[in-house]
Amino acid sequence: MNTKPYTLDRVVRMLIGLAILIGIFLLIKKLSAVLLPFLIAWLLAYLLNPIVGFFQNKLKFKNRILSIFTTLLIFICGFAAIIWFLTPLVINEVSKLSNLIVLYSKNFNVDIFLPIAWQNEIRNYLWNLNIQSALQDENIMNGIKKLAPQLWYLINGSLSFVFGLAVIVIIFLYLIFILLDYKKISDGLIEIIPPKHRSIVSEVLHDLEIGMNRYFRGQALVAIIVGILFSIGFSIIQLPLAIVFGLSLGLFNMVPYLQLVGVIPALLLALLRSAETGQSYWSVLLGIVIVFLVLQLIQDLILTPKIMGKVTGLNPAVILLSLSIWGSLMGVVGMIIALPMTTLMISYYKRFVLNPNQSETIIQSPEPEDKPIEEDGK
Repeated sequence: MNTKPYTLDRVVRMLIGLAILIGIFLLIKKLSAVLLPFLIAWLLAYLLNPIVGFFQNKLKFKNRILSIFTTLLIFICGFAAIIWFLTPLVINEVSKLSNLIVLYSKNFNVDIFLPIAWQNEIRNYLWNLNIQSALQDENIMNGIKKLAPQLWYLINGSLSFVFGLAVIVIIFLYLIFILLDYKKISDGLIEIIPPKHRSIVSEVLHDLEIGMNRYFRGQALVAIIVGILFSIGFSIIQLPLAIVFGLSLGLFNMVPYLQLVGVIPALLLALLRSAETGQSYWSVLLGIVIVFLVLQLIQDLILTPKIMGKVTGLNPAVILLSLSIWGSLMGVVGMIIALPMTTLMISYYKRFVLNPNQSETIIQSPEPEDKPIEEDGK
């Protein structure tokens, strides 16, 4: 094996390079609040750029600005349509919850797992809240109308609201400017690299783009399917807030294992379902556990292998560690990009540190297990 000797000059260069990397990392961490809007905008631009390209290349939109605004309009309208669809469901389910809570405060008996004193305290507290009248449809809307002006004055005087609005505007402006010159910006990142390192950096960025593209598209499809299946499962066992709760768990599924945060609200919803029907709390809870287990098996055995392939191939412990580290560094965005970034870092470590003479492609196509990965070469 032909390897370079570790001379004093080489060691010094390696230490300087390591110091530069540490300095860049500390600088990014220090400026994370400033860089976060740009990173969010870049992520959105990365996801929306294929749609912009579709309008410009396939539908022959002559002006890229028109393609960008058409894409943004579709994106905003789609988001608004989802809100318009879910809002009546949420109001309807909240109205049902009011009746269940009042029913529980009057009649529900949980002697088997709550002391009598706790039961009395919970009943008295819920009854004094007068939830039934407060959570009816017309009262909800009237309450919103009455509170809206007061909340507006309160929020309008809040510096945090102004800052949050400014961040949204900045992200939107970043998004437009990045989409306008997406190709130039991507190529410009390569031009600032010294020529002797340009090819490897170009390869890294190309692999990063492929990996992120596969991961986000695949994980988004998995999250949508899981959300729909959760909604169906909770509807079958007639759990309150079945559709809203199921879709929420699907959204949380964009980050692996984050859907487990739904365990606590599931326990409370099981309590209300038991109060409504007089059914044993533990039988309702068993139904919820079965839904979670069946959906987890479907996701692990069918959806993830067929849709995601072997995009990550990480051990669950490594996944949790990766989510913790990236989440602490970049918040929610860090948790979203944690797995593809960790996978690429491990792949490059194996290639350039453990196997420096190996020249195969880092990330292979994540084909389903029942399909051949290699082609015939014809």
